[in-house]
Amino acid sequence: MKPKVKGGVAALVAGDSKVSGAIRSTAYDNLDVLPGNASYRDLDLVLDHAKKSEQRVAKILEQVERDYDVVILDCPPGASLVAENAVFSADAVVVPLVPSPLSMRSLEQVVEFVGASVSKARIVGFLSMVDRRKTLHRTTVEQLPPAQKAVTDVVVPATVHVERMGTERAPIGSYAPGVEAAQAYGELWALIRGAVKPKARRKKS
Repeated sequence: MKPKVKGGVAALVAGDSKVSGAIRSTAYDNLDVLPGNASYRDLDLVLDHAKKSEQRVAKILEQVERDYDVVILDCPPGASLVAENAVFSADAVVVPLVPSPLSMRSLEQVVEFVGASVSKARIVGFLSMVDRRKTLHRTTVEQLPPAQKAVTDVVVPATVHVERMGTERAPIGSYAPGVEAAQAYGELWALIRGAVKPKARRKKS
């Protein structure tokens, strides 16, 4: 059975449909997902027409707060109502950075965006797709983390093992746990768990 929110994302945002009905379990312990569908393409427009539009995702998450310790919101980059909702709801904003001037500018924009919101989320930046054969990449790895407090020491190398996640449809730690990239993601997860303090679950009545 395909996961589907009755009435699409508009019904979900309006509170007419329950998010729990579309959540699906995975082959991995303690990991569930809410798959996207075509209606999510209109999410910005739907949010724009909702009251307290920047808080709608937070309201949806309240429906499942007693069921999960951590929720990961995966949203596209850029300033949008979707991004505003993600930042409003977040305890940490995780930013992958490819060593390039454009990525550095993107980090500045994220810092400004979060700073302009009411969110108290911590920004956790990390370097990704790093090729140490390139001078720019080596220099960035050495100089950026000490210069930017939002950037951690985690470095994910450019490797086919990361690219395989799409074809394997699995996390890198399940099929190549010993490679450098898998270990880097493990370090990143430990940092994120340190930044995100799970709330005590309320007992179900």
